[in-house]
Amino acid sequence: MRRVSSALILCGVLLPVAARAEPISVSLESSGGGFVQETPWSPGWFSLDLGDLSMPAGSSATFLIDGLRFGSDYAVSFMVTGMDGWDALTAEVLDPLDGDDALDPVDQPSYVPAGYSTSNTRDGFSFAQDSGMERSAIFAGGSASLAADEMTNRGDLLMFSGLSGADSALVTFGLRDRLGNRGFLLRLSASGGSDLSPVPEPGSLFLIGSGLFGLAAYGRSRRTSAE
Repeated sequence: MRRVSSALILCGVLLPVAARAEPISVSLESSGGGFVQETPWSPGWFSLDLGDLSMPAGSSATFLIDGLRFGSDYAVSFMVTGMDGWDALTAEVLDPLDGDDALDPVDQPSYVPAGYSTSNTRDGFSFAQDSGMERSAIFAGGSASLAADEMTNRGDLLMFSGLSGADSALVTFGLRDRLGNRGFLLRLSASGGSDLSPVPEPGSLFLIGSGLFGLAAYGRSRRTSAE
């Protein structure tokens, strides 16, 4: 009888733990340009593997991600193949329309589906900004350069460029939902590259301003000595 009771207690402990397992879901909502998800996604401990993705030039895919735990950082990874003819891979977070969209640009990109908008700085979605998580696209012989726009209300974007000539690349970055358990979209697109300049942080702006001030002072001193 004691053994039965112990077993029942153990089940009572384990079942809630299983019930509390992260109910993360990932589904391919749309794709174009010959995109193919060759292997299915798989979850890990605070990580998501989107599988092997074949992405010809001009292709794109949009994934619906739901169930991330609030305030937690998740490592997202996938292998991209079929890279002939393109140079850059862009990842972008798209936010569901709700009460935190007042800062979103009025003119939304044409690829944003109904019910969603680009991500602003206050909606709680980000590429795990300031977490120090790895952001890379590694291929045989090197790695991509990265430009990020995540400090403006234009959107949350990462662009990995310099991939021209690569056959495949392992892409890694972080994702965060500050409030948790909300469905949002992750859009991936392959292109020939475009101008996505990273926005300077306040410290960088200070250095730039100091440099300009120094140049101006140097110019004034030269003019004074010449007189």
